[in-house]
Amino acid sequence: MAASLVERRTAGLVDRCYAGSDPARLRQDVLPRLLRLVPADAVFFAAADPDSLLFTWSAADEPLVGEAARFLDNEFGAADVNKFAELARSADPVASLGRATRGDLAASPRFREIMAPLGLGDELRVALRAGGSCWGFLCLHRERAVNGFDDADLAVLRTVAPHLAEGLRRAVALGLAGSTPARTAAPGVLLLDADGALLSASAEARDWLARLEPADFPSGARLPVAVSAVAAWLARLDREPAERVPPPTVRVRDRFGAWWTVQASRLTGPPRPQTAVIVEPTPPQQRYSLLLGSYGLSPAQTRVATLVLRGRSTREISAELCISPNTVQEHLTAVFDRLGVRSRRELVALALAGGGRRPAGV
Repeated sequence: MAASLVERRTAGLVDRCYAGSDPARLRQDVLPRLLRLVPADAVFFAAADPDSLLFTWSAADEPLVGEAARFLDNEFGAADVNKFAELARSADPVASLGRATRGDLAASPRFREIMAPLGLGDELRVALRAGGSCWGFLCLHRERAVNGFDDADLAVLRTVAPHLAEGLRRAVALGLAGSTPARTAAPGVLLLDADGALLSASAEARDWLARLEPADFPSGARLPVAVSAVAAWLARLDREPAERVPPPTVRVRDRFGAWWTVQASRLTGPPRPQTAVIVEPTPPQQRYSLLLGSYGLSPAQTRVATLVLRGRSTREISAELCISPNTVQEHLTAVFDRLGVRSRRELVALALAGGGRRPAGV
């Protein structure tokens, strides 16, 4: 493909990254254009909670859909290359399986156990980062008989990834700005077996599941990816115990605009261990980091704003962050400008409301 054509198509693709209002619309707008530049036979696209890096929403092509549980188990339970969380923290958020294994795809358990039996070959993974946070992930697959991803493919994704991440960030910001209170304050509980299959659910949990999908949640239906992700992460903690690690948590927006916190906990006892997944409306305090990240604040501005929301004075923030009071005020002024408020009191009120204003630049 001529370089000029690649540049024009890439520019058009970047423009579409800013047109969507939610992850599903963003996928619909962007992926067909992306696949004209970087052909692939199957695609996985996911939004993620920037704090836990767990999936909040996902869409996958065949033959990936039926293997979601095995991919999650590999992601959280096996040693392998190009893990999404590792890419989210890497200097380079774009990596192919062929390069990571130096051409020996079979060195990857993910390839041997999942991809090869599906007839898939090389894989290109991308962590979608913007504003210092990771807002989602993209994975392209090619059939085994097709050539692997080359330097030109990776270059296109490195160009597009920040813009696609910005599209996801803006979708979260718009979701916060248009958020509505959850209909019920009562937590819901989903009970899963050792394999992650649904055993039972409270009425409140089934109500929440129905709020995620257009129709009532049917018995035996595939669970939302947020539920599967927290359960898979908990299974990893069972295999690799760590001190003072909080339960896996992810924040999810339903189709009516309300935000919910999904958390997993292990139940022990006969006949087999089970997993309880608790779903409850996200309290204002848990929306702070999501709110500040979605407004595109710098890491330094986010640290200052977070401490302000915790009630710290300028002097206390200065001492805790080892910066001058003048620097604290400079960061705080930038935060006020970005969020469209004029005082600490207005900042707190905005945070308690869950982000009731449309962020600048969105």
